[in-house]
Amino acid sequence: MSDAAHGFRHHVISALPFLALALAVFPMRPVAQQNAPAPASARAINASSDPLLSVFRFRSIGPASMGGRIDDIAVSESDPNIIYVGYAVGGVFKSENNGVSFTPVFETYDTASIGDIAIHPRDPDIVYVGTGEGNNRQTSSFGDGIYKTTDGGKTFTNIGLKDTQTIARIVIDPKNPDTVYVAAPGHLFGPGPDRGIYKTTDGGRTWNKVKFIDDDTGFTDVVLDPVNTSIVYAASYQRRRSGCCFNGGGPGSGIWKSTDAGKSWTRLNGNGLPPGTYGRIALDVSRSNPNIVYAQIEAGEQATPERVGGVDTGAATEATPAGAAAVGAAAGGAPAGG
Repeated sequence: MSDAAHGFRHHVISALPFLALALAVFPMRPVAQQNAPAPASARAINASSDPLLSVFRFRSIGPASMGGRIDDIAVSESDPNIIYVGYAVGGVFKSENNGVSFTPVFETYDTASIGDIAIHPRDPDIVYVGTGEGNNRQTSSFGDGIYKTTDGGKTFTNIGLKDTQTIARIVIDPKNPDTVYVAAPGHLFGPGPDRGIYKTTDGGRTWNKVKFIDDDTGFTDVVLDPVNTSIVYAASYQRRRSGCCFNGGGPGSGIWKSTDAGKSWTRLNGNGLPPGTYGRIALDVSRSNPNIVYAQIEAGEQATPERVGGVDTGAATEATPAGAAAVGAAAGGAPAGG
């Protein structure tokens, strides 16, 4: 060993007792901790001013993949403490305490992909669950029809429509709850006849297809006039996804109206609706004034609204209030996630 190396080793060994003393006297923190800024308070998104919610600290508990999205939340009108939540690939969860806690109730069935949930308007123990989400993601999974529980989610029975693969909306007639309408988009990745508007009048024992367009066009929404439930509105949607691409929109997409409980249908055109080809459409009817029907339309061109003055439902449209958002997709295309 050279004299220089020997001298360096001697000085290092001589310094060790002082280093040990320094470590004992001055507690050390990890470098990351030393350099880390003071933790910022968590940013609240759409924070509520309700004092009843101030004690809650929300956190995501998964699933962590893209399929963890929520497809539907249904609240019982007869008992608002009862809430059902349907996940894209996570099944159905139920709360009986206004959302304080949730329990999975659909773990033992053949599918975990949920499209829509509908609760009986007067008996919260009766619930319909449509399987197969109606969205267009690459992660979208298919289901196996409609399930029904009559004991508040303790058990479910498959009551049909197994070949529809996806169900976007279930609507129960509030005046005759054995009458149920289903909007089925159908197979996302290919053509097929198992899509359209389906109806039962016996609580799901039998089903009839009351509106069909073609093998590429299904339905994503259906709503009832709350006063005259023979008036039905439905939104059709032409779509197709492949391994590489997605085509959302086409001549099959549109808004339809029936005044005889689904026996016959008329397509609504013009009168302020946007021109051109449509993509996905969402509908709703005002409960306070059923002459007002709301339509959110994915279209390539802006509409030219006309003033509504208590005229025939569906015959005219009006602009949404200032500040409301409207998005038009280029060339009538639809986003892949819609």
